[in-house]
Amino acid sequence: VQLQAFGGGLVQAGGSLRLSCVVSGRTDSTYGMGWFRQSPGKEREFVSTISRSGITYYADSVKGRFAISRDNAKNTVYLQMNSLKPEDTAVYYCAISNDGASRRDYEYDYWGQGTLVTVSS
Repeated sequence: VQLQAFGGGLVQAGGSLRLSCVVSGRTDSTYGMGWFRQSPGKEREFVSTISRSGITYYADSVKGRFAISRDNAKNTVYLQMNSLKPEDTAVYYCAISNDGASRRDYEYDYWGQGTLVTVSS
C-alpha cells in the first residue's frame, strides 16, 4: 500500500490550498483516512479525519476553515484549506486506518511522504 500526497506550496495568509492524497495498492475503500501535520520543533498533530461513510472530524484549530472529503472511486482524500494562517505552516501527512476514522496517529497503518505547506504573513 502506498500513499502519495501533493498540493502543498507557498501561500499568503488568508489564501487557500487543496491537498490531495492518492492511495494505491488497496482495492477496497473500507479504511478511514486522515490528515496530520508537523511543524519544526513540534510533535505531529491531528488535523482531520473522514470515515468510509463520510463522517468527518476536525481539530479545533482548523474547524470552520478546513474541509476533508474523499472520493472512494478514486481512492483519494482531499483537504481543502481556506483562510490559512502562518501557524498552519507544516508538513502535512495523509494516512489510512483499517480501524476507521481516528484522531490518534498510532491507529493509522499506512502513511504518505508528506507535503509542505508554507503560509507567509
